[in-house]
Amino acid sequence: MVDVPHRRPGRAVRLRPVGDGELELQYRVVHGYRRAFRMAGEGPALVLIHGIGDSSATWAELIPDLARTHTVIAPDLLGHGASDKPRADYSVAAYANGVRDLLTTLGIESATLVGHSLGGGVAMQFAYQFPERTERLILVSAGGVGREVNPMLRLVSLPGAHLMLSTLRLPGMRLQVSLAIHLMKMLDTDLGLDARDLVNLVDALPDETSRNAFIRTLRAVVDWRGQVVTMLDRCYLTEGMPTMLLWGDRDSVVPVRHAYGAHEAMPGSRLEIFEQAGHFPFHTDPARFVSLVEEFTATTAPADWSREHWQELLVEGRPGTSAGRPDTARSRAVERDLREASERSAT
Repeated sequence: MVDVPHRRPGRAVRLRPVGDGELELQYRVVHGYRRAFRMAGEGPALVLIHGIGDSSATWAELIPDLARTHTVIAPDLLGHGASDKPRADYSVAAYANGVRDLLTTLGIESATLVGHSLGGGVAMQFAYQFPERTERLILVSAGGVGREVNPMLRLVSLPGAHLMLSTLRLPGMRLQVSLAIHLMKMLDTDLGLDARDLVNLVDALPDETSRNAFIRTLRAVVDWRGQVVTMLDRCYLTEGMPTMLLWGDRDSVVPVRHAYGAHEAMPGSRLEIFEQAGHFPFHTDPARFVSLVEEFTATTAPADWSREHWQELLVEGRPGTSAGRPDTARSRAVERDLREASERSAT
């Protein structure tokens, strides 16, 4: 862990209980598509963005605590959960646009973004596209840092994935999947740590429309070689934006080494590792997760974005480049990762 920049005394907050009705799904139609979301609480806005194949339900147990001090908005991304699942653009850039448009309809101008897995990539892309609307970034087991990703996701990105996923709905298949996951858990494998969540992801694909949306989303970020987008080439733009990275040390989907790489590439970032946690550290230790989010938002000032500062960062360029600052060991390591994935871009 490193020190958090821009520390200040904790703000006075008024804790309030959250009613059951606030946790129910709400809906807004944006661009003709129904967007589902959960919204609760009062105070500074906190946006929770789930990962691929998941939904806002993944945050349900955390929302009541977070909503005591924040206005919490947890969307079902397009193609996920109770939101519509059209044949559409499911890139991280499109998702960032969708989050912006939903927040605009809700009258929210700026927010702290919490993104898990794919949602971490969406949060980073949102901060890149709309820095003036981003107060802080909290990235949880985020995608878009390195090429590595679980081999099963690479397999599902291949042709024929529709047929493979459809077999999961055949009679008896859910039992077999559950038994396989239970065995991995008994053997104390890293993948077994996320057993319950993996079963939930299988259940989240009940029909062809859901499966098509899942595959289109996956193929936008993963191919047979691994992740195909990166945020490393523009991480330097987070300078001055409070950023915290949260990762499980036994993450089998996005390896923990990606956390250290992102931490090195993001100036002033803070890194917190959850021991004996997999890809869902906020499920493994929800109390610690909530405590870290509350402490981080209370002790850091929102990013003070200006067009002049943004221009200065862009002109100066990435550390180690010809237009950037002098080469350092850190920037050389980042450059190696960028060369390894030179074709990847989150633009």
